[in-house]
Amino acid sequence: MRLAAEAKERSLPRIRRIEGQVAGIRKMIEEERYCIEVLQQITAVRRALESLALVILDAHIREHLVHALEEGDPEERDRRIEELMQTLNRFLK
Repeated sequence: MRLAAEAKERSLPRIRRIEGQVAGIRKMIEEERYCIEVLQQITAVRRALESLALVILDAHIREHLVHALEEGDPEERDRRIEELMQTLNRFLK
């Protein structure tokens, strides 16, 4: 299953912004900017990536997981829940 159109529309501008932030970090390092300033930008990128992940996670839950729960197939439901739990476990570490 793919990312829904709405989530895609919400994600692409965020990705472009993140790409710009990462390019900015590269430039800061090339210019030998103060370490704390670079670290602040890295923190901003990390937060932006986490925000993007939440948009995608929200879309996944609303479309794929809910669909699996509504279908009533216990194996599919359990597989989707396990997949989500594994993903959340990796995301939160």
